[in-house]
Amino acid sequence: MFPIKSLPAGCFGNHINFNYKQSKEISRFNISYRPKINIQTVTMVKIMPELKFVIPFYTEERWQNWINKVKESGFKIDDEEKGAVFVYMEDDVVLACLKIIAKYDKNLLSQEDALGHIAGVKEIVLKKIEPVTEDIDIMLESTQLSLMGVFASCECYIEKAFEKTGAFGKLIKGALKAEKEDNMGAAMGNIAEIGANILAGKKLKDKDLEDIPEGLVAEWLDGIDSISAAMVGDTSYKDDEPDEGN
Repeated sequence: MFPIKSLPAGCFGNHINFNYKQSKEISRFNISYRPKINIQTVTMVKIMPELKFVIPFYTEERWQNWINKVKESGFKIDDEEKGAVFVYMEDDVVLACLKIIAKYDKNLLSQEDALGHIAGVKEIVLKKIEPVTEDIDIMLESTQLSLMGVFASCECYIEKAFEKTGAFGKLIKGALKAEKEDNMGAAMGNIAEIGANILAGKKLKDKDLEDIPEGLVAEWLDGIDSISAAMVGDTSYKDDEPDEGN
């Protein structure tokens, strides 16, 4: 995370929304097993019950618990050890998003439902947080900015609104140029394409993140780096069920 002290007006509260397709609601996860009857051969197939249940991929309570842990940490900007809580906080949200992507990839969630679940997590995480201390506030805003890159990447991937590539230099340069021109929509679009490619299996190299000036693009790229790190590590999340409670 790259803490920055000045953020554009409207970043939080009415947060920046880079949805490629607006999803109106979080839908119920619905798997139906229906009988198949061949009238000509009179083949009987066992009828299994219809399953309907709500999946809490992420909850308000879970996010609030992280905020409480941050408050309890007594973090100061020069305390790297206590700063780890922000990394864990971000990674926890990334993992929830990857679980949604995994269900989508397995056709257990429709495109609409997957987008709805991502929107639900985003709604929880990007809400304005009440001030704590100056140092903690800076890092919480930095974490939220990084996660904006994560959400935009997931939306871009689910919408298939990206060209497959493993060479990210051009996209990063385009994002930095757009940021310099205050075209933040275009900047985020480039970052989302990078993240979508990472979700599709491409690799983010260390050199891709070299010499990135501080700013929103740097923050968003931190979120992409978190996606990349999570996918390189333990991938058991692909078979996990959503977490219950906190």
